[in-house]
Amino acid sequence: MVLEARKLNKQFGHGDTATPVLRNVDIQITRGEFVAMVGPSGSGKSTLLSILGLLDLPTSGDVLINGHSVSQLSRRQLAAVRCQTLGYVFQAFNLLAGLSVVENVMLPGLLAGKSGRSQHAHAMGLLDQVGLAAKSKRVPSELSGGEQQRVAVARALFMKPDVILADEPTGNLDTVNGQRVIDALYNLNAAGQTIVLVTHDRKIADDAPRLVSLLDGEIETDSGMAHAPDNVTWLAGH
Repeated sequence: MVLEARKLNKQFGHGDTATPVLRNVDIQITRGEFVAMVGPSGSGKSTLLSILGLLDLPTSGDVLINGHSVSQLSRRQLAAVRCQTLGYVFQAFNLLAGLSVVENVMLPGLLAGKSGRSQHAHAMGLLDQVGLAAKSKRVPSELSGGEQQRVAVARALFMKPDVILADEPTGNLDTVNGQRVIDALYNLNAAGQTIVLVTHDRKIADDAPRLVSLLDGEIETDSGMAHAPDNVTWLAGH
């Protein structure tokens, strides 16, 4: 398994005021999978993604990456694992306005002390994968929202992560631009990239090869079917 959670619990607060967010969550993700996680607001899906991505710590339970537990790692060691094995795409594009498109893609490498022509060539190759090589010298303000998010996808790939974790990557986009971002993720998945995303978009969820539905901090359904059962309550309130 490239990514696994065992008996994850997460609560905010302490004692009588503690609010449980995740309850004994188990999930296994195989290399090369495309997994969509859905659920109403407050179901715990984004918290689960953050813990799987080592951006947050569980109250109890364990996360394993490539079969290795991270529960005993220091913050510095966790940061190293994040850099080496995980890539992130958020709802906000988080591009630096003063950098060009290709420089934004190269940023993870620059922060890791990597630079030079080979790194630039690698970034250009990633931009080509998401259809934006021709706009590499532009700045983010010259791109559409969908294009900026595809730059963010390329940036997430720069360190050659084992898993891309995407939290509502189409949440700020219109339907056309959102679909272009999803198409880019599927193209990457077809080439073997593991993708785990959180979404509120029913069409994205319906198309996903594997759909995990959360409700009240627990996994309600976990299916390899292309369509969620009609009685799943993941869109309640949306």
